[in-house]
Amino acid sequence: MRRLEPGLKAGRLDAAQYAKNFSDLHPRLGDHEALVASDRCYFCHDAPCMTACPTSIDIPLFIRQISTGNPLGSAKTIFDQNILGGMCARVCPTETLCEEACVRNTAEERPVEIGRLQRYATDIAIEQNRQFYTPAATSGQTVAIVGAGPAGLACAHRLAMSGHQVTIFDTREKAGGLNEYGIAAYKTTGDFAQAEVDYILSIGHIDVLAGQMLGRDFTLNELQAKFDAVFLGIGLGNVNMLNTEGSHVNGVVDAVEFISNLREAEDKADVPVGRNVVVIGGGMTAIDAAVQAKLLGAENVTICYRRGKEHMNASEFEQDLATSKGVVIRHWLQPKHVDHHGGHVSSIRLEYTHVENGIMKGTGHVMDIPTDQVLVAIGQKLDGTGIEALKLDGNKIAVDAEGRTSIAGVWAGGDCAAGGQDLTVSAVAMGRDAAESINRSLAALSAGASAVA
Repeated sequence: MRRLEPGLKAGRLDAAQYAKNFSDLHPRLGDHEALVASDRCYFCHDAPCMTACPTSIDIPLFIRQISTGNPLGSAKTIFDQNILGGMCARVCPTETLCEEACVRNTAEERPVEIGRLQRYATDIAIEQNRQFYTPAATSGQTVAIVGAGPAGLACAHRLAMSGHQVTIFDTREKAGGLNEYGIAAYKTTGDFAQAEVDYILSIGHIDVLAGQMLGRDFTLNELQAKFDAVFLGIGLGNVNMLNTEGSHVNGVVDAVEFISNLREAEDKADVPVGRNVVVIGGGMTAIDAAVQAKLLGAENVTICYRRGKEHMNASEFEQDLATSKGVVIRHWLQPKHVDHHGGHVSSIRLEYTHVENGIMKGTGHVMDIPTDQVLVAIGQKLDGTGIEALKLDGNKIAVDAEGRTSIAGVWAGGDCAAGGQDLTVSAVAMGRDAAESINRSLAALSAGASAVA
């Protein structure tokens, strides 16, 4: 069986198995299911779920609208706060945000299915192309946005609503950022990421220039000279490397690249995967890479994390999802050496770790795991190209509460900015709020210009 062949192999499964494995993780609710699910909501006046939502969606209202047969009204309630509500409904860790705060947990230990109800409403609006917003009268002012990810798109849409002309510059050929390139394929099936982008851009007043990189094709100074304001939603463009002996041999792959290649593949059967796969890391990227390696036909997939289960950035739901798919999660292990045969990875040596006086240390005891493929998911970091003049806060762009950077007229938000939480929903909130700040700034500039005239 090809499934059991060693090495990196494509086509380990038949077409039917690929289709089954990469089907929708949580299919959209039907009309009756949505009514039943919405009926469980208490419609709390001071709803804790709203407080737990980074974009502060009026959750009781949108669920009540569903329960009264008004999904389009529900979608508008969602989009008023989160124009990427469709993708957030698919990828948000609702189990640790709104649903964890749901009061239904107290009595029943089962929250209202807020995420699936949000998807139900937003999908209907996007499928019907129901536009709820029109741009204000043209302001004559222009804004440059660098990065077409969630933060940049949310910022652009809110600015377009105010009548500003927006130009988005993005390195990739498709807009969407991590929603397009970095989300597990089973979490957002089909071409939904691009359908959502098209829906957002259809408001008008937004141009997207693809293949344009800050620091290579243009500078921050050039943008400031040409536009009235600049927003940076550049994400975290670099990844942390393994940097252990042997880590540069064939078969050691960045997990973000692995996920991106799978997302963009027209046929999942074309994506090679090892028979034995080891994933290094403990966050969402590690989980997504490990689960998808298993779904591609890997026989054995092991996640190795240097700390304990309680320290993993991946939610408990995601950890349970991985183990339900057959992924083994091992804790207190750090990579020490990658062995290879003929230039291709053959095994990885890991050292057991422990914490001593608050400091994680190796114990000196090691173990070897045979592997054809090592997926590295140990974090991403800011690419400082083109932003050297900006003040940093740690390893991210320093911003104030409104997203303003250390340079006047330049804002930032999303994963690249201090406070970004590596979540689509928090990126949307930061982009939206920065747009409101930019709008106030441009209005003040316009008023000042009128007064002088």
